[in-house]
Amino acid sequence: MGALAATDAWRFQFHPEVWLTVALLIGLAVYVVRVVAPVAVPPGVAAVTKRQRLCFVAGVALLWVSADWPMHDIAEEYLYSVHMVQHLLISFVVPPLLLMAVPEWLARLIVVDGSRSAKVIRRLVHPLVAGVAFNALQALMHWNTVVELSVRSGPFHYAMHLLMFASALAMWTPVVGPLRELHLSEPAKMVYLFAMSIIPTVPAAWLTFAEGSVYPVYDHAQRLFGISVAADQQAAGAIMKVLGGFYLWTLIAIRFFRFSAAQRRADAEDRRLRVLANTLTTADVEAEFERLGPPPPEPRL
Repeated sequence: MGALAATDAWRFQFHPEVWLTVALLIGLAVYVVRVVAPVAVPPGVAAVTKRQRLCFVAGVALLWVSADWPMHDIAEEYLYSVHMVQHLLISFVVPPLLLMAVPEWLARLIVVDGSRSAKVIRRLVHPLVAGVAFNALQALMHWNTVVELSVRSGPFHYAMHLLMFASALAMWTPVVGPLRELHLSEPAKMVYLFAMSIIPTVPAAWLTFAEGSVYPVYDHAQRLFGISVAADQQAAGAIMKVLGGFYLWTLIAIRFFRFSAAQRRADAEDRRLRVLANTLTTADVEAEFERLGPPPPEPRL
């Protein structure tokens, strides 16, 4: 693939598996809205909200962009830094968007309480299991042998990306999944996301400070945009550490401010209720007089 790539960097390559995946996702969404929703959702209740539609469109569009030409081909044949952008989209952006696009009623049809499949899914999306599996797979995909096979074998490459995407779905479920009972508490979500930002710093540092070519498969004569192998590796490490970390830390900051605002509102409401409970009103006085009845007659002298 590398020798062929050297002939024309911008040669169009058709990826039928990507088009098929996108078509299946869109077809499945149409089937759910047109066929399943009228039966499963009570009349008068919106099957899908506008926010869920927007999340679905954005998720599918970014999945298509990240997996198809030209990003896919540049990432696999020329620049490992673009490969990292592709991985960030597939791991950190597309999965949460698609999870937020799933209505709760649909998730409950899939995860039926008490079923064997529900038990398996609940175990796979447990924060500890999902987090360890996701980070282990992320580390594996930076191993030289895996990178070499991924570039030279289309089926292996597709399988690895599919595994990465599935592990990312499991990793994001405790944060933004459609079933609230599978969520962590808000403080735990922030700690969880922070932990997800730490592990990638290891391969990021390795790429940034490596001497020479880390992945020989990316070390060929034709350099796209004139970017050297060393600069490409350093950019890849910076993308993993800075861009990926900044993205997760931004999500943590947003959740922190939202959680703090919700806590302040709850505290203010609690104080308001306590004040109301301790305030003596005219109605309270009248009710007490009515309860006590008329005053006793005055004694005669």
